[in-house]
Amino acid sequence: MRRIYTRSGDAGSTGINGGLRVPKTDVRIEANGCIDELNVAIGTVRTTLPRDHEWQSLLREIQLNLMTSMSLVATRSDMRDQNPNSLPANLVEQIEECIDSINARCSLEYSFILPGGTALASALHQARVLARKAERWLWRLNEQDAVPSEILIYLNRLSDLFFVMVRHKLQHTECKEEIWREFGYKRKLK
Repeated sequence: MRRIYTRSGDAGSTGINGGLRVPKTDVRIEANGCIDELNVAIGTVRTTLPRDHEWQSLLREIQLNLMTSMSLVATRSDMRDQNPNSLPANLVEQIEECIDSINARCSLEYSFILPGGTALASALHQARVLARKAERWLWRLNEQDAVPSEILIYLNRLSDLFFVMVRHKLQHTECKEEIWREFGYKRKLK
């Protein structure tokens, strides 16, 4: 039987794509760790949904895109052309269409809402904040080594997607959104 442990990281370094080693505290490792956390959170959301739910295939596709993103992030920009993995050319447009479609089935928003409501809504909120966290770390990495712009934009849109998913689920169940406070700028628009 092959061992799962290699002992190669016992001194505080880890391998990245291209055979290079970096400290486990490297910003690239932290960014990828956050994307991995997000992917796990999406897996949790999927387990709370029925297998035939309309969002299952979308969420699975997002998980696959996140795995590809992690591969690209794990590759220095000067070596990225050697990475055989690629994201769909219309990655951002696809996710924006999903956001618009779900949001069209929600009432207008005028308030900040408290995270929670149902187990599914809470899991979606967790995915939302992890997408934001991953995005922040990716921008930190981008200051040192260019991150593909579609990945930066995609992570930003994912947090928006999970937010509208929460709103949709809460507005279409017995559980209502809990309001914290109205948006000041939107109150003036009413």
